[in-house]
Formats: sequence, structure tokens, C-alpha cells
Amino acid sequence: MKHIKKIGAIASVFAMAIALSAFSFQQEKPKEEPRPTNLKVLPKNISHDELIATMKEFNVALGVKCGFCHALSKEDPKKMDFASDENHTKEVGRAMIKMTQKINKKYFNRSWDGSPAKAISCKTCHGGKENPEMVLAKN
Repeated sequence: MKHIKKIGAIASVFAMAIALSAFSFQQEKPKEEPRPTNLKVLPKNISHDELIATMKEFNVALGVKCGFCHALSKEDPKKMDFASDENHTKEVGRAMIKMTQKINKKYFNRSWDGSPAKAISCKTCHGGKENPEMVLAKN
């Protein structure tokens, strides 16, 4: 009888361990990132990861942080309001993106020699600085 109680207790412990491990292995639904709003130049269906990668490219190309183009949240000044258009620099950035897209479409949309087509980007002119450096041609 003692052995049966021990076996029952051990079986109960194993059953609970199996149930807990099965519970912990259940897949959680992936956390859905918030959809960006107020996109006027970037594709409206851009994924969260693509958007973040694009913003990081701007950070590197201009040597700036998010607050250079984005406004602070009015509700919590420690956070950014990425959808806001209050920071005028954001509109300048949109114009620059459009300009770059036009230049690439007109001049760099095909390869002349069979090599991959090249393109310009923010970094082409900015070179990691907020404002492109003006280089004057010498006569």
C-alpha cells in the first residue's frame, strides 16, 4: 500500500510537470506592432521592420536622432509623436525623399553596362551631416 501511494504521488508530480511544460511551450501570439499613420511619401503598407530600417538609414545618412524630424509627444514629452507634422524638418525630409526618388527613377533606373543599377541616397549628399557640404567648382 505504501508503494502505491508513493507511485501515485510521483505520478502526480510528473503529470503536473508535463502539464506545466506543455503550458509554457504554447506559442504566444506575436505582438503586433502598431501600424504607422500619416505616411505621405513612404509606402502605406511598409512593414514595421522596413520602416525602422529606413529611419535608421536616415539617422546614419544625416548623423541625427529621431527628434531632428519628429516632434515630441504633447501627452508625454519623453516620447516622440511620430505621426505629427509639427516639426517643419519632417516636411523638408519628405521633399528630399521625393527628390531622391525622382533622380533615381530618371537617371539610375537602369544599368548602362550590365552591372547592377546604382542609385543615390541621402548619404550621397549629406555624408553623415545634417546639411550637405557645399562644394564650389573652381574655374
